[in-house]
Amino acid sequence: MTEHKPIFGGRTLIVAFEGWNDAGEAASSAAKFLCEQLQGLLVGTVDPEDYYDFQFNRPEVSYEPSGRRVFAWPSTEMYVASPEIRSQDPNLGRISLLIGHEPSRRWKAFTAEVLELVEDQEIDAVLFLGAMLADVPHSRPMPVMATSQNERARLQLEVERSQYEGPVGILSVLGQAFEDADIPTVAIWASVPHYVHNTPSPKATLALITEVERLLGLQIDHKALAEESFSWERGIDEAAETDEEMASYIQQLEKTRDEYASPAASGEALALEFEKFLKAKNDEQGNPEK
Repeated sequence: MTEHKPIFGGRTLIVAFEGWNDAGEAASSAAKFLCEQLQGLLVGTVDPEDYYDFQFNRPEVSYEPSGRRVFAWPSTEMYVASPEIRSQDPNLGRISLLIGHEPSRRWKAFTAEVLELVEDQEIDAVLFLGAMLADVPHSRPMPVMATSQNERARLQLEVERSQYEGPVGILSVLGQAFEDADIPTVAIWASVPHYVHNTPSPKATLALITEVERLLGLQIDHKALAEESFSWERGIDEAAETDEEMASYIQQLEKTRDEYASPAASGEALALEFEKFLKAKNDEQGNPEK
């Protein structure tokens, strides 16, 4: 790649994992939404047997229309756009997706397998999707923070380098492996209101999709997701109407968030939220690295 070629001007892989990096299922839901838009075709799979603890990530059983009983095992899969989508929209045709569950063990071997898939697909750049719990109100736009360990990406996209030190998830491990293989990476993280963390957060999902569109120069039909986000927000509003303590807390968060309206203040606040989130995860679950 030439120095002046846009980071996301070629074949781009979008990556999201369920688990540690996926508050409110926002990141994995964004990747699955994009997969639907691409009419994704499966082109690669990481065999789950060596990397997952099935007592932690259990397989699910379902029935086919024929009545045959089938199991869906937790795994990591790579998808590309269907021929129809590639012919309709060349921009979408250059997107691939890697979607999976964060592995339970043997992260180094897992990373090596994923890197083989990435090299087979001749990926030029990688965009990671993550989501973290934060002190943000549901009634304001969901903040999204972008970082990169790649100098060219930082200069082109005007994003910061993460200065975090401490326990990490699989996204960080993969990111380092890609950078070592001369594949530039960018990570975007959406903030999810911590007081509604037990349910999916479509508004945070929409925030990630919007940022993907901006960074990759895409146009995606997300009307249905926007409607889902509105219903989600309204549902929380209704719950707060009957809960004085919750309403008061949300008002406090709104006031604090509004004080961080400037881009500089927002970036600093998000960086602090990110570090607090990772430290809290470490306290709850221990060091996730394997």
